[in-house]
Amino acid sequence: MALIRPDGRSSGRCRIPSSASLPSVRPGPLRRPIARAGAFPPLTRAYTEVSQAAKEAGLLRRTPWFYGGVGMLLALAFGGCVTGFVLFQDSWYQLLVAGALGIVFTQVAFLAHEAAHRQILASGPANRRLARVLGGIAGMSYAWWDTKHTRHHGNPNQVGRDPDIELDTISFLEEDAAEASGLRGLVTRYQGWLFFPLLTLEGLNLHWLGLKHLVTGRGVESRWLELGLIVARLALIAVPVFLVLPLGMAFAFVGVQLAVFGVYMGASFAPNHKGMPIIAHDAKLDFFSKQVRTSRNVRGGWWATWLMGGLNHQIEHHLFPSMPRPHLARARQIVQEHCRSLDVPYTETSLIRSYAIVVRYLNRVGLAARDPFDCPMVARYRRA
Repeated sequence: MALIRPDGRSSGRCRIPSSASLPSVRPGPLRRPIARAGAFPPLTRAYTEVSQAAKEAGLLRRTPWFYGGVGMLLALAFGGCVTGFVLFQDSWYQLLVAGALGIVFTQVAFLAHEAAHRQILASGPANRRLARVLGGIAGMSYAWWDTKHTRHHGNPNQVGRDPDIELDTISFLEEDAAEASGLRGLVTRYQGWLFFPLLTLEGLNLHWLGLKHLVTGRGVESRWLELGLIVARLALIAVPVFLVLPLGMAFAFVGVQLAVFGVYMGASFAPNHKGMPIIAHDAKLDFFSKQVRTSRNVRGGWWATWLMGGLNHQIEHHLFPSMPRPHLARARQIVQEHCRSLDVPYTETSLIRSYAIVVRYLNRVGLAARDPFDCPMVARYRRA
């Protein structure tokens, strides 16, 4: 499929142009060119300086009092769900309990994420053990998630390196969308509008992928421990639900819990990188530029931090993965100051605006699946 270059010649097939013909790439909701090597100027000492400032401010110190309090609140919330389940008996009010459980399990997953990043306890092994237990409570495999998430942190939004932009039900790259056909092609064409409805299935997907990894993966550490935790969790939830509630209500209970869990998880992670610059597979960027330019923060203060488990401070989290949640807001001020001095874009927006950007971005990518004889990049360069 031919791409019309700025000089009027045809390249012979649809591909991203080299950095010489690539327009300046800055974070924004609709900028789709892939940043090639040299697109961003190197900032060799930027991370060293900002990291030193964070250390001197004491922002990497552990906060056991905070995480202890969060753990107690979640235990109380879970106890409240159990109490509600007992009191409501076979009433349809049980669906409120199911929704509340979905929220509680998502908050537990946030804690598992923080433990995996060594934010909670003093030692790495202790944090890993805690992450396994919390992940099991949330119904997810820590072994599966850690492998995937470590690759993402090292290479956010980089083609062929970040598993979070690899082809799934949703296409995050125009090349993947252009190859979609059949039912997936139909979904891809309208994937922006379908994104949040599809998230109702994400909870089931997360459980399945973790279980599949534990059963079929090779050399999985603590395989049987994680399988035992997931099976025990399933028994503690499914057995009482299907014993106490009528069959239809029991399935509705499980469906609502999974839907709330999936939507809450997806809605918390989606604003972080979707719609930010995509980095070419062979591009070499310094750590500071790579993490800041591909991440987006969500404004909102303390309520956003509680709602999203600290993921609203995505830039700071990617620069300092082991920084505890309570310190991220102060780190934001330090990072913003360094970005201003270095003329590096620091992207921050409201929660609603971030969702609008994600939907528009996914719809933009989905255009590649709408007409097999039209390349979206052709239209871009014809308009240039």
